[in-house]
Amino acid sequence: MLLYNHPSKGLNPELPNEAFAEIVIVARDTEARERVKARIERLVAQGALSAAHVRVDRFNFGPPVGFPVQFRVVGPDPAKVRQIAYRVRDVVRSNDKVVEPQLDWNELSPTIRLVVNQERARALGLNDQDISQSLQTLISGVTVTTMREGIEQVGIVARATQSERLSLGRLSDLTVVSRNGLAVPVAQVARLEYVDEEPILWRRNRDMAITVRTDVVDGVQPPDVTNAIWPLLKPIRDSLGPAYRLEIGGAVEEADKGNASLFALFPVMVLAMLSLLMIQLQSFARLFLVFLTAPLGLIGASLSLNLSGKPFGFVALLGLIALAGMIMRNSVILVDQIETDRKSGRHTLREAIVEATVRRARPVVLTALAAILAMIPLTRSAFWGPMAITIMGGLFVATFLKLLFFPALYALWYRRHLNECSRLPGSAAPVSEVRLALVH
Repeated sequence: MLLYNHPSKGLNPELPNEAFAEIVIVARDTEARERVKARIERLVAQGALSAAHVRVDRFNFGPPVGFPVQFRVVGPDPAKVRQIAYRVRDVVRSNDKVVEPQLDWNELSPTIRLVVNQERARALGLNDQDISQSLQTLISGVTVTTMREGIEQVGIVARATQSERLSLGRLSDLTVVSRNGLAVPVAQVARLEYVDEEPILWRRNRDMAITVRTDVVDGVQPPDVTNAIWPLLKPIRDSLGPAYRLEIGGAVEEADKGNASLFALFPVMVLAMLSLLMIQLQSFARLFLVFLTAPLGLIGASLSLNLSGKPFGFVALLGLIALAGMIMRNSVILVDQIETDRKSGRHTLREAIVEATVRRARPVVLTALAAILAMIPLTRSAFWGPMAITIMGGLFVATFLKLLFFPALYALWYRRHLNECSRLPGSAAPVSEVRLALVH
């Protein structure tokens, strides 16, 4: 069962399975969804659906993950892979934060296997292909012709009667026709074996793979559970042969994929950002000072995420990157105001720093508050909520810290020139200074 409160979202389709059903329940809002989920879980715990395995889950945004905690066993031999998966499942089950660990495919399907006696078959002029085609015709049937019914064409299938082809006890009595036209019972040329085999084989890089998967209790983050279980699996990993391996899947794997796609463009993003800052500041020293203010957002972001209970995932990482850009933008505004006041010739560098900070404090604070208030509607979003909370908390704390930290850092860096009105090293000379030099 999937519960969510947004009817316009799509679902990840499941493979066809006669023993599987999926029910989607659309709730009015988040509170109603949680009430319905708790009620269904109570009914399941009381044995209302004892004949079925019921999983009640919330709708997941983003790429389909399935079960949040997964450990994948990969190897060439299905039987050995299954044995290793059983050992992994026992270790996962020992954690008190998981809910009903299971395998993605486990039950074997009963199958009838036909073993042909090659000597008898050759004596009657039969081979494996003849026997297979004859039984296929009798059991599944073959289309011999078609008839038209209105505008539809209906195929006519020739096969054995229902009492013969659907009875396991009478399969040996079915007859196949030899090349000389004799009807030979199947029991004379082959025997039936009743065995169990794998109904489906999941492959990963051409190797068999079985995934041990589980849900987690409410209020617990899947990466924390995965990181707690992974060290306990070290004895199993050390005992695996060279052709077998154990991998982490689920939410951790999907998060790593998203972070890898982001970090691939991270150097280009940093280079473009530094280039734009250099064009504006025209000084490596001031560029370095502005760049040092970016980590101030980590304090408020981590504090707000912890207080709200939101996870630090992919969208929160995006919010943190955007937060760094907002903080450095305000720092550039302060640097520009300091340079403007100093170049006017009426202030020393010390006075310019203080005056610029006081003068630009109100615009910086109002700009930060406007961005914070704009993020309030996104805080209730299940997908964008962590990003909004990251930006709000980080920008709120960093704005006030920056008004104290950046002027002090700027004064510390240029402490030898605090009482000077002349230009700083690396700055362009004012026009008045150039004219005086020419007159002299």
